[in-house]
Amino acid sequence: MKNYVIAEIGINHNGDMNLAKKLIRNAATAGCNAVKFQKRTINEVYTKEELDVPRDSPWGSTNREQKEGLEFSLKEYKTLENYSSECGVDFIVSCWDIQSVNDIENNCSVKYHKVASALATDRQFLEKLKETGKPVILSTGMMTTAEIDSAVNILGDSLEYILACTSTYPTKAEEMNLSHISTLKISYENKKIGFSNHYNGLDACIGATALGSECIEFHITHDRTAYGSDQPASIENVRGMVEGIRMMEQMVGDGRKVVYETEKPIAAKLRKVNNV
Repeated sequence: MKNYVIAEIGINHNGDMNLAKKLIRNAATAGCNAVKFQKRTINEVYTKEELDVPRDSPWGSTNREQKEGLEFSLKEYKTLENYSSECGVDFIVSCWDIQSVNDIENNCSVKYHKVASALATDRQFLEKLKETGKPVILSTGMMTTAEIDSAVNILGDSLEYILACTSTYPTKAEEMNLSHISTLKISYENKKIGFSNHYNGLDACIGATALGSECIEFHITHDRTAYGSDQPASIENVRGMVEGIRMMEQMVGDGRKVVYETEKPIAAKLRKVNNV
């Protein structure tokens, strides 16, 4: 099964349109199927108290200035959508509030709506995504089994992919729990199961492929030392990641034992007796 590979640019563009376009090009050139951004209505997602907290950043000295510096305008999102189309990749946005869903729906055309793990237990938000009629991707970071069941039931037929996920940045190897992919496959046989990565190496996504994932999402960056909370959990070598995923897809096979044509001359040469 070939994975639908999503390169999450998220907020790693740091509010720079040129950098955002560079990351889209990198994802497309590497062979990704889609790029994904994030959208927030600052005053809806954060309280005034949170926004007034002091925070040094390239944009100022408060949390508000940092959050506003990371946000694109709706016109810029439309420009990025058009640029993604030119590069041959799907355009996805993770909205973090209902107003952002309305804004994206009214101004852009996204391939999927993606539920960030932080929003996955918000019934009103999930119902809003379902109302759009677009297919939905759900990440399961920070969720209990009961919470996953609830989200799946709310989203219903609109839910296409469920992604195993651990929401730490970067995730420790011992907290990856890739086997949860197999658990999800058993629990939700009628859904496609995948993996959302926050590990800072290539191993986890390639391992997820070996376990039968059908969608893989990972953060990308031009420089893991750049400003931003997601940078340390992001991948610079996007081409290497996609090549590793595609190679593992070939290696996994279909599980049926066959004697390949290339093996038969070896058998004829090495086997002295065949009594089976």
